[in-house]
Amino acid sequence: MKTLGYYNGTVDELEKIQVPMLDRACYFGDGVYDVTYCRNYCIYELEEHVDRIFQSAKLLEITPRLTKAELCELLKSLVKQLDSPNQWVYFQFSRGTGIRSHAFPEEDRSNLWIMLKPGEIKDTYAPLRCITAADTRFYHCNIKSLNLLPNVLATQATVRAGVDECILHRDQTVTECAHSNISILKNGKLITHPANELILAGTGRAHLMACCKAQGIPVEETPYSLSQLMEADEILITSASALCMRVVEVDGVAVGGKAAYTVKQLQDALLADYLEKTQG
Repeated sequence: MKTLGYYNGTVDELEKIQVPMLDRACYFGDGVYDVTYCRNYCIYELEEHVDRIFQSAKLLEITPRLTKAELCELLKSLVKQLDSPNQWVYFQFSRGTGIRSHAFPEEDRSNLWIMLKPGEIKDTYAPLRCITAADTRFYHCNIKSLNLLPNVLATQATVRAGVDECILHRDQTVTECAHSNISILKNGKLITHPANELILAGTGRAHLMACCKAQGIPVEETPYSLSQLMEADEILITSASALCMRVVEVDGVAVGGKAAYTVKQLQDALLADYLEKTQG
């Protein structure tokens, strides 16, 4: 298969999969998701991503119809059905199916969606250009929910500006990006926004923090401002597809470039970890 779609046990090419109009994901975005990458048919940090989707589901009181172990085994079996060994791996739970009503459906039975297509992580060493925008999302950003309209609008703004990512802020305090986490290096220290309800603490962010600690780089989880961002020694973007990418421009102004050696060390270590764990 070139692509794969899965819905509650039905498997086919993505464009052939159909889902019920009454799935609550369709009219409420009532669900949670996660995404990672596969290389050589090995899914990177699968257990970590499955743990996170179950955590998000718990916060929204969604009860998955299978266990963590069962989801892991299902994903492992499905990726092997694609022709390409390197894939984008997406999976989500919706709350269930029923006539539109804001209240939860009486039958507590979630739906499982899975999408697979050929995909590669981004070039870790490529420089990024960004813009900034007000963070207009709600106060449950720590839940990886399907409600992504503000993220969609911010991403579209990057497309129109011809840049790579949009950095979000609330009253001049940097939170995260449209679809990634952001951290800064300043005076030999990594600074990143606290993992509270204002950000989705991504797995890439966690790996970067662990890598810094392993290399003796202090890590501080504290809010920082747009002005501090612009004055940082380096600005780093992390996500499932961006292991550790350096920002070189924000709103048309050159930034960073003052700790290139440290950034290269982190990039090398994180890329080596990815390659080692996806050898096949």
